[in-house]
Amino acid sequence: MAAKCVAEFTGTFLLIFTIGCNVLGKTATWAGVSIACVLMVAIYSFGGISGANFNPAVSTTLGITKALGGPGMEWKDVGIYFGVQLVAGIVAGFSYFALFGKAFNLAPAKGFGLVEAGMCELLYTFMLCFVVLNVAVVKKTTPNHYYGLAIGFVIVAGAYGAGAVSGGCFNPAVAVGIDVSSAHLGLGWCFAYMAFELVGAALAACLCRVIRPDEFGAESNKMVSNLASEFIGTFILVLTVGLNVLGKSPAGAFSIAASLMCMIYALGDVSGAHFNPAVTLAIFCSKMVPELEAKDVGMYMVAQILGGIAAAFTYAGIHHGKTFPLGPGAGYGWPQVAIAEIVFTFVLCLVVLGAAVSPKTGTNQLFGLAIGSCVTVGGFAIGSISGGSLNPAVSFGIASSQTLNGGLFFKALIYSAFEFVGAAAAAGVVMVTHADAEAKKEEAEA
Repeated sequence: MAAKCVAEFTGTFLLIFTIGCNVLGKTATWAGVSIACVLMVAIYSFGGISGANFNPAVSTTLGITKALGGPGMEWKDVGIYFGVQLVAGIVAGFSYFALFGKAFNLAPAKGFGLVEAGMCELLYTFMLCFVVLNVAVVKKTTPNHYYGLAIGFVIVAGAYGAGAVSGGCFNPAVAVGIDVSSAHLGLGWCFAYMAFELVGAALAACLCRVIRPDEFGAESNKMVSNLASEFIGTFILVLTVGLNVLGKSPAGAFSIAASLMCMIYALGDVSGAHFNPAVTLAIFCSKMVPELEAKDVGMYMVAQILGGIAAAFTYAGIHHGKTFPLGPGAGYGWPQVAIAEIVFTFVLCLVVLGAAVSPKTGTNQLFGLAIGSCVTVGGFAIGSISGGSLNPAVSFGIASSQTLNGGLFFKALIYSAFEFVGAAAAAGVVMVTHADAEAKKEEAEA
């Protein structure tokens, strides 16, 4: 326990000290990446010692998971970790205060209140704890080599969009460290933030049980798990899209890509982690997953579109009803949108099939990074032309929430048509390029 406490103190201290240095050093563009990377490297350094929680919400979700009958931590250990992490946060807060000679206050961004900031803290603390459970705790996915990358880059996903609303703590130790070290500027928001973060932690444990009932000793229903997985993953993806766009993020495409990567690693072994009707169509057309039948395709697409629409109305609610349109960018028309969406949806689906579905992928553990990076590619390449949707669930979500402000929903149908064309083209190419691998697989099975 002494070794574990030292590990938890050190990792939590480094995380919060790095946050303070980025904020006070005004590294707005790269702050989220810097914080994500310090969390990632600390997780790889101490994961084998203490489990590398570095966050009272993570420790709490492990305690709840254990109480529900799954893998996790005993409550007495949760209490010890919780205390050590809070102390480390306070020490880190005063350390960056001493370094810079100033501190910064914890509070919702200008124009936002407790409800909006609280929802951001709840949702991305949920995402963080949910990813932790699915990549580092459950027996089916462990051990693996990507757990630190997946957990650390939740911060990239949340920092740029949600950070513009709440500051992006997603961690009671961060909230307490910031608030206590800036007590001369005001004190108290850390308690409200902590409450929302702990609710997010509890929600992560409960939904992990829904997704993976077998890990909790309960009877499983494969299709229920698959559809819940597709809904949750698509919801997080589209929520991140909306918050980045409305928050005018300096790294929107990278943040959205990180959200996709993290959720793919968390849920890839459950439903395949499509989170995109175009991807589902490409996989079905490629015939690489014979167990994916036509009726499953329809149910997957409905779950994905519902997840996208729910997320769109959520980000609209956080931003007081503000939305953004789906359509050609300034100076471009529908022909340019068609080319952009077809080509880069093709890229996304091609990588999914080649890196995660094809028998030639073997034991590749970089599939999530490869697929997520397609959003970085497309987002920056064609963001100014079409917005870089590349996903009918994203298109449906954006268009549906825009109806609140007079938008036209039919644009989602046009975008989806382009995206499905790209998906079909990817399936056609892979069926030719990977034919030998498929033949060898069928031969081996025979």
